[in-house]
Amino acid sequence: MALQPHLVALVLLAAITHATWNALVKTSGDDRFLTMVFVVGVGTVLGIPLIPFIPLPHPDSWPYLAASTLLHNGYYVILIMAYRVGDLSQVYPLARGTAPLLVALLAAYFAGETLGLGGMVGVGLVSVGIVSLMFVGGIPRGEAQKPIFLALGTSVFIASYTIVDGLGMRLAGPPWGYILWLNILEGIPFIIAAYFLRHRHDVSGFFERRWKKGFAGGVLAIVAYGLVLYALSQGAMAYVVAMRETSVLFVAVIGSLILKETFGKVRIIAAMIIVTGLVTLQLSG
Repeated sequence: MALQPHLVALVLLAAITHATWNALVKTSGDDRFLTMVFVVGVGTVLGIPLIPFIPLPHPDSWPYLAASTLLHNGYYVILIMAYRVGDLSQVYPLARGTAPLLVALLAAYFAGETLGLGGMVGVGLVSVGIVSLMFVGGIPRGEAQKPIFLALGTSVFIASYTIVDGLGMRLAGPPWGYILWLNILEGIPFIIAAYFLRHRHDVSGFFERRWKKGFAGGVLAIVAYGLVLYALSQGAMAYVVAMRETSVLFVAVIGSLILKETFGKVRIIAAMIIVTGLVTLQLSG
């Protein structure tokens, strides 16, 4: 069940781009909702002109597309809520770190993808390593515990849409139609919400100030999940998700190299655990 080398490279690239667009949303400051509108809306706007050139996915995959659209929008909403009350360094590791375990359980039930002992150990190590990154600043206490439940809720949405998309992609035929239509559909609810919930001058003013960050985040989000969707159509879901969630580690590495943040002992230990888990996963196949 180990991923082929080219899939490993694609998923690791997805991890880097995913970490980057999440950081853009968290640091958008004045309005994370409108930033998210632009991030998911870019897929809709850029996708519509491509409709005549990419074949429709197989009809059997459309119920999965519909379910995935709902789950992705739920994920975006709860992610915004989590980032309003918690730090990126706390919310992101917990949400992403618990997802591989949930995906492994759901994939076994819905797709018959059962992991051997090595696979279970590998997924467990990756999850433990990622979640441990939330303790870089110490054990959360008092008000700092509030984001934990939202982060865990985010993880449930991540695992759910991953399983739905993994199953949908395998029914879709060539992957590009499913990828295109998911990008188009998931942005529509946010665009409608922005139109009815905000005054037009708020939206236009925000666009003028933040369009570069929103557009960049949207393109990164398309690339990140497009790569993951392709990998889900080719490899075991738990393996793909475990490798994708190394985006948390990339956040720490980028913060250390570019922002000159201290990497610290906790991050070093977490990185060693994550890498050990990934190696164990690949060797278990």
